[in-house]
Order: sequence, then structure tokens, then C-alpha cells
Amino acid sequence: MSTITCLRTYRLPDRPSLIWLELETDDGLTGLGETFRGAASVETCLHEELAPWLLGRDARHIEGISRHLLTPYVGYNGSGVEVRSASAIDIALWDLAGQRQGVPVYQALGGGARSSVPVYNTCAGYAFNTTGQRRDITGDDQSAGPYDDQVAFMRDAGALATSLVDEGYKAMKIWPFDIYAPASAGHMISLPDLEKGLQPFRQIREAVGNRIEVMCELHSLFGAHSALRICQALEEFGVFWVEDPLNKMDDPQGLADLRRRTRVPICGSETLGGLRPFRDLLAQDALDVVMLDLAWCGGFTEGRKIAALAQAYNKPLAPHDCTGPITLMAGLHMALHAPTAIYQEVVRATLATWYRDIVTHLPVIDNGMALPPTAVGLGTRLAPAFKQKPGLIVRETRKA
Repeated sequence: MSTITCLRTYRLPDRPSLIWLELETDDGLTGLGETFRGAASVETCLHEELAPWLLGRDARHIEGISRHLLTPYVGYNGSGVEVRSASAIDIALWDLAGQRQGVPVYQALGGGARSSVPVYNTCAGYAFNTTGQRRDITGDDQSAGPYDDQVAFMRDAGALATSLVDEGYKAMKIWPFDIYAPASAGHMISLPDLEKGLQPFRQIREAVGNRIEVMCELHSLFGAHSALRICQALEEFGVFWVEDPLNKMDDPQGLADLRRRTRVPICGSETLGGLRPFRDLLAQDALDVVMLDLAWCGGFTEGRKIAALAQAYNKPLAPHDCTGPITLMAGLHMALHAPTAIYQEVVRATLATWYRDIVTHLPVIDNGMALPPTAVGLGTRLAPAFKQKPGLIVRETRKA
């Protein structure tokens, strides 16, 4: 037995969307998890709904725990509070499994399919997703530092691409069309706005040619007509994928129709929870690239099944992170293990700043490649200084 004896959560007022979780067992181990958005609601779900059932269970029975947490009657579809809570628990259980076996998580999952993973830089800057509110760049925004890449891609994407290439990055992701969605709730984009949105892609190609892959993120902001117009306009720039192009990413027919009408590959979706939405999208031939977020989809247990679906449909896989350091570490383990994984997302601004304040270890990136973690489990812990931060909200539920 490896009995779960304590569930503990941490929240920071200045990062209200993030919550970290620790599971303690009676054999002296502590597993670490994380999820994002609605952290206070997730905290309530973890302690009041899930902990009474979870405490006293054998932490080795990961599949059984996952099935129980993801299949109750109400609220367990999509990536709602219950699924995000279950995701954090599952990540912690796999961290425990790796520690118990004395190996990194990717080896506990069955070993690596590759010795390193290509990364792409999401050009988000330092504060993106800090509060869960959107950050749209206007003419008044000032750069907060050398890695405030969201300001950079809206001002001079060519210089940004050059900076990334100089650091060894071979892929980048930007979202210059987002600011044009609110005016029509995403259902129309004018030709002048379309041209302004295309300008960063033109600057990148003029500056570095084909030395860097470029992804376009649409953040599920657009309807079918405007998404198609954007995708078709992007074709001349050799975009690697367009991510979450529709405002309904669980719509297989809509995505399949879009995919048939553009040459740009369609990627989705970090926003989906559980196995079934991915099954439906792949069965309808609606995706070119499968993206999953382990902190939203159900954790490693559900994530490796989604990865197996991607393999069955011969589609590449790309784990998501633009949220927190544990999600990044978990995604890297999945990308090392999953047979069709092609990229791990990173944000160089957060890697260089506040991620370092939260955890003891982060991925080593060398010439655009993330190297495998060598420590057991996830390969990182919550930093001692983090646990002493003023204002940190700590809540603990123990086995009676």
C-alpha cells in the first residue's frame, strides 16, 4: 500500500488563476500537481468534493482513481472545475509513481520515444495569463523587458524572430488577429484588419526566411467565415499550424469543413477535457495536429490515451503550456514518451522569471531542444522560498 494521507493546496493572490497541489502518502512521498483557471473554485472542489473520497486510497491505483474522478454524473465533461481538479490529482499520482519506482515520469509511463523534444516559443511575455484576463497589445503598451515577446510581435515581428533564431529556437507562435475579434464577436474580419494581422508573418519571413517555423494562435475567438478567411490568407506564409481557429473547438463538423477548405494545418485543442472530444474530432478528420493540456484534459492517465489516439490516426501531438511550471514539466514528460509528439510549448519570458520562483527545477533547453529531466518523478519540487511567500494561501485536508 501507498496510502494517500494528506491533500494540500497552494494559491498566490498575485497569480489567482494557478493552484498547486501536493499529495502525501504514508510511505513518506509527496506528489506534485497543478491546474489553471478558477483556482479558488478548484480549491473548493479538491478539498470538499474529492478529498473525502481520495484520502485513504492507494496511490498506486492511478487508473481506478482516474476513472472514478472523471465519470460522476454531473459536471465532468469538458475542462470544467471537476476535470481540472482531477487533472491536478492525476499529475501528482504519476509524480508519486515515478518517485516510487526511482525513475522520471516518462520512464514510468513506459519509457522515451525520443532523447529530446523540440520546443517552440509562445511569444507571450512576462504577464500573459497571470490573472486569467486577456492581454491585448495597444499603442500605449510598453515592453516590460527583453522577453516581452507579445509586445515584440505586434511591433516588429522580424526583430523578434531574429532574436529567437539567435537563441537557437526553430519555431514560434503568435496571435496578431485576436484584437480584431471583439468588434463582431469573431464573425467578421475586414480586409484592412486582415492585412494588419498578416504583417507580422510578412516581417518574420522577410527577416529570417524559412529558418523558423511560425504557428498562428486564434484562441477560439472566430466564427467559421472569419476563421476561413484568416486561414486562407495565411497559406502564402507556410504557417506550421493554425491553433484553435473556431469558437467551438468541440465541433467536429465545423472543424472538418474548415480543414477541407484551407491548406493551413489545423491544430486543437488545449481547451478539451477527456478522451471523447479528441476521438470525435479525429474520427471526423477534423485535425492535423493534436494539442492537449495535461492540467485540463485529465492528467497523464487520460493524456496518454489521447496520445494513443493521435498515434492511431497518424497525427502529431503537441503538449500545451502557457500556464505554469508543473504543467510544463508534465507536458515535457508526455512529449518524451508519446510516439507522435513533435513539440513542447515553452514561454522564454516565464522560464527566465517567475517559473523559477515557484519550483526547484525547470527543463534544460539547448539549441531549441528540451532535454529529459533526470530526477525521479516530475523532476521538480515547490521551492522552499515559494512556501514562505507572504500572502500564500495554504489549505490542507488530512485523513481522519
